[in-house]
Amino acid sequence: MNWKKIRTVLLTVLILCLIPATRYNQIDRPLLRWLEGPNHIDPLSLHLSGEFVENNLGTEQDADGSVTVRMIAEQYLFVPYCVLVPAGVPIHLRITSADAVHTLQFAGTNYAVKALPGTVTEAQLQFADEGDYKTACREFCGAGHYAMRSKLKVVARAQFPSLHADERGNCAVQ
Repeated sequence: MNWKKIRTVLLTVLILCLIPATRYNQIDRPLLRWLEGPNHIDPLSLHLSGEFVENNLGTEQDADGSVTVRMIAEQYLFVPYCVLVPAGVPIHLRITSADAVHTLQFAGTNYAVKALPGTVTEAQLQFADEGDYKTACREFCGAGHYAMRSKLKVVARAQFPSLHADERGNCAVQ
């Protein structure tokens, strides 16, 4: 056997494997962020900055008359617990998960939205009828899964409070 050739090949392979490992922060992490796309979010820090901080959750009125609802699904609860929206208005739901896969399902409708950790899921909804739509998690997410509930309250447009640009609505606003 030619030990010199084998040793040269193994050393070359080792060097080729070590070069990217030493450049992880300069090359790999930025490349992974780019490949994950614009909807990627860090589930460990989503409460600290960005669009999912606590004072930005709930209903926001858009300039075109529609509303945007931001929610977080996390260990056995949806935040905010109760969301207020006007009837007959397009709703842009943006939801993410802080821990596991959850599926938000609205009772009495065909709407179900899956929330994944690290990803912002977007859905377009519209509710013609006023009333309370109970929601539940339909993806088994652990021991407290059975209690993971919330509600969406749909009110007439005239009853929906007018929100300023920096205000967010929920059931407590009404």
